[in-house]
Amino acid sequence: MIILIDTHVFLWMISAPNKLSDRAKDIIESTNNEVFLSVVSGWEITTKAKINKLKLPEKPEIYIPEQIQKNFIEILPIEMKHVLNIYNLPGIHKDHFDRLLISQSQLEDLPILTNDEKISRYPVKTIW
Repeated sequence: MIILIDTHVFLWMISAPNKLSDRAKDIIESTNNEVFLSVVSGWEITTKAKINKLKLPEKPEIYIPEQIQKNFIEILPIEMKHVLNIYNLPGIHKDHFDRLLISQSQLEDLPILTNDEKISRYPVKTIW
């Protein structure tokens, strides 16, 4: 399975794995799966760390790449088509980071591992 993880899933897997569902843990831990983290998640983490809404043990530019490598996570780049597709999304979710994840999920045909109920209201496959 190839899966896109939501930002909170990435943060929980590296700092609070008890918050993950059993299914989420199984998917993340299976060596048969490819786990992708979007560049938008890096942007979200950095933004929240900068305004003190998120505490990290090190600067994001050190901590996040270390965790990505340690957990064998692939990076999903942001492409222009992902950004432009946001125009076509209904206004269910107001979070710009999540709207970009939703767009990437749609265009790349990747299910999103998330417990965000608002994301599941879009025409994307969500898993929790």
